[in-house]
Amino acid sequence: MREGIIQSSAVLEAFKSIDRAWFVPEGLREEAYFDVPLLIPGGQTISQPTTVAIMTEALKLEYGMKILEVGAGTGYQAAIIGKIIGPKGRVFTIEYDSELAKLARENLSKTPVSNVEVMVGDGGLGYPQEALYDRIILTCAAADFPPPLLGQLKPKGVILAPLGSRFQQWLIRGTKTKSGIARENLGGFLFVPLRGRYG
Repeated sequence: MREGIIQSSAVLEAFKSIDRAWFVPEGLREEAYFDVPLLIPGGQTISQPTTVAIMTEALKLEYGMKILEVGAGTGYQAAIIGKIIGPKGRVFTIEYDSELAKLARENLSKTPVSNVEVMVGDGGLGYPQEALYDRIILTCAAADFPPPLLGQLKPKGVILAPLGSRFQQWLIRGTKTKSGIARENLGGFLFVPLRGRYG
């Protein structure tokens, strides 16, 4: 808040309601409140809280929206989003690693959020069964927005992803227009790579 990263009361309330300790490995619980990424099973990471806040604010979430997340991890980002969009909203989050997806479901069951569904699959292909989405977020890096995801985004919808190489990425917010995707660069980040066809 001091740095102006958390700007909305909805995002602030979500961070207060969703305990990050629910989503980190038991041996790292004492580090849950440090502003650093932490290792989780499968060689993946849970993003630092500042990064989660930046991405959440960048999505411009509204009550009742339908969201697609690529890269469930342990479920933390999905829980934050689910809290903000409320019980009438829905979050569909796809995890490539089946064991990590199972862990995300277990973690989410500890929270007051009940509008998140965790699936196992190739996130770059999206989840066409529930398209179209108001917002799509990738919590893993890709060379560019996977085409199937752009096709599952509503007109004027927002897609957010770290794009670039394995060693240098930019957080790009794309807004779907009649002529394509209008892009905004929100700064440099470093995420684990997307796995699957578009990884």
